Amino acid sequence: MIRRTILEWEPICYGDAADEIPAHEADRIAAVAAASPLAGREGSGVLEHGRKALRARGVVGVIAAGGSVLEILPKIDIPGEDGDQATGSIRRRLVHMLAVALNLQIDAGQVTALDWQRETLLEILIRLFSEKLADAVRQGMPRRYVEGADDLPALRGRLDVTRQFTALAVEPSRLACRHDALTHDIALNRIMKAAVTRLSRGARTTDNQRRLRELAFAYADITDLSVSALPWNDVVLDRTNARWRELLNLARLLLSERFQTTSAGGSDGFSLLFEMSTLFEEYVACTLRRALANTDLRVVSQGGRLYCLETADRQQVFQTRPDILVKRGDTVLQVIDTKWKRIAP
Repeated sequence: MIRRTILEWEPICYGDAADEIPAHEADRIAAVAAASPLAGREGSGVLEHGRKALRARGVVGVIAAGGSVLEILPKIDIPGEDGDQATGSIRRRLVHMLAVALNLQIDAGQVTALDWQRETLLEILIRLFSEKLADAVRQGMPRRYVEGADDLPALRGRLDVTRQFTALAVEPSRLACRHDALTHDIALNRIMKAAVTRLSRGARTTDNQRRLRELAFAYADITDLSVSALPWNDVVLDRTNARWRELLNLARLLLSERFQTTSAGGSDGFSLLFEMSTLFEEYVACTLRRALANTDLRVVSQGGRLYCLETADRQQVFQTRPDILVKRGDTVLQVIDTKWKRIAP
């Protein structure tokens, strides 16, 4: 297994040294990156595939192909730290940003136990999800009553009169029954199974693979659905299953378009990528919402949409869309433009 970690906007040269990547593996990594929705039309929005090196752009995350994994981390200065220690601290801060932006609750015990210096961002997220899910499953999977219909020798529930006197008119020994059955095969569990199935293809560490195998066994009787067919709108969260809210948020992240499985460059691969400017904007907006929660102020992301100019015939042009607006009622008090880059002193 070849694993390399670089920072955004940094290059990694081709070669066999510890800080290089073999050229044939770089070709596979670049092909998977080019298939990401963040790659843009020309396919270079994630990585620049040069003659002598790969160069990361303003996208962070993990790209894997064949036996190689390339991790791209945000460029954050960690005073007093270098090497693996600084890399671990950067991963910790990135996970914190993701948790705030996506409304994920990560308890202190889990954070302390994570191996920030050795595990990649993807392995950390898989570990967080699989540990939370394993704890939740041990306490019991959520169940709901689902309406069913069967032709039975004895009445169960209520009689379906229409079916009884049409389809079963010539078979009086069977009764058309409609009944409610308590089942685990519900939308929430189908989403959890889909997440376990997808992550099983991407997990590399032994502990993550073991937990996901155990979870796959626990969800063996749940209907297997493709990601595109998952019933997100059918999930019902109430007081009986509120503890599954964070798991649902994590599953939404790990099943979203940010996590792509790809067949490219002659091998299967996957990527979990985040555009840092967008993530930083979401992080700042969520932090502001928390800070202003008990005030009469509200935070609006990507709002405004007013026009700055108009032509001689009074047609409005140059529509604006500020990153963040702070409002009191309908009055704009503050316009905030977020930028994920160092401000020169």
